[in-house]
Amino acid sequence: MQTIALLVASNVFMTFAWYGHLKHTQAPLWQAILLSWGIAFFEYCLMVPANRLGYQNGMSGFQLKITQEVITLIVFAVFAIFYLKEPFHWRYLVSFAFLLGAVYFMFFKK
Repeated sequence: MQTIALLVASNVFMTFAWYGHLKHTQAPLWQAILLSWGIAFFEYCLMVPANRLGYQNGMSGFQLKITQEVITLIVFAVFAIFYLKEPFHWRYLVSFAFLLGAVYFMFFKK
């Protein structure tokens, strides 16, 4: 559970680092890059321990990655709707369902 919490927190930082500048396109690109790198530092401070803890607690690298991708998409969906004010379409739900299927098969054990 600690791994998931750290992954969620790191993805919040990374989403703002990668996409937060889209609402401020009037700022020079070099400023957006510097600010994004500054925000990404905190993402790394959370992502590295998340992956280390998850790996030490029995998750494989593949399982960590697919879990992180699903969290990224959920965090981004919330960000896009509430921060960027973009509409959410039904096809996004279908895409998420397929990704959850990928998670199921990633953790499925014979």
